[in-house]
Amino acid sequence: MRIVLVGPPGAGKGTQAAYLAQNLSIPHIATGDLFRANISQGTDLGKQARAYMDAGQLVPDEVTIGMAKDRMAQSDAVGGFLLDGFPRNVGQAEALDVMLKDEGVKLDAVLDLEVPEDEVVKRIAGRRVCRNNSAHVFHVTYNPPKAEGVCDACGGELYQRDDDSEETVRTRLEVYHTQTEPIIDYYRAQGLVVTISALGKVADVTARAMEALPTT
Repeated sequence: MRIVLVGPPGAGKGTQAAYLAQNLSIPHIATGDLFRANISQGTDLGKQARAYMDAGQLVPDEVTIGMAKDRMAQSDAVGGFLLDGFPRNVGQAEALDVMLKDEGVKLDAVLDLEVPEDEVVKRIAGRRVCRNNSAHVFHVTYNPPKAEGVCDACGGELYQRDDDSEETVRTRLEVYHTQTEPIIDYYRAQGLVVTISALGKVADVTARAMEALPTT
């Protein structure tokens, strides 16, 4: 099974990707992991990416595409994969099509996690993180601490990260609508898009996705 996972920030892509990849016995290939691995290993692509990032510039598509191509060529991905964060725009989607065609394979599905914009803002803007340990994360609505502003685990101060402010979230959504959302229409023209609601419990969303995916 070869799947591309798409959806706005706050849709739970990372969480769903991990569960789906496990259920389908395929590797979860996330853009963030690709960058971290290439940079930490000092690959040529990693060095190129680091140079752009250090200069405060966006990493060009060809670098991201190169990293994805190398990862998909690894032995564990020969029988399938789940892509999370790639492709991020139509140009990358076209490059992926070329890569797969060269290998004589094709995508099975593009899973679109659908979440209302107001819910995305509520999910992200409601997050609170412990200053002592960033792994301690709470939510003002869905997972509130016992005492407001205080971490249950260590008593540290809970705060809202700048990236989680409503203004920043809406900016990220605008970027998603402009750059990434067009790939849904691109893949819909190929009959590959499967749209499911990402509302509800994590396990319910996973079950919904598994049921909606085509059988091979």
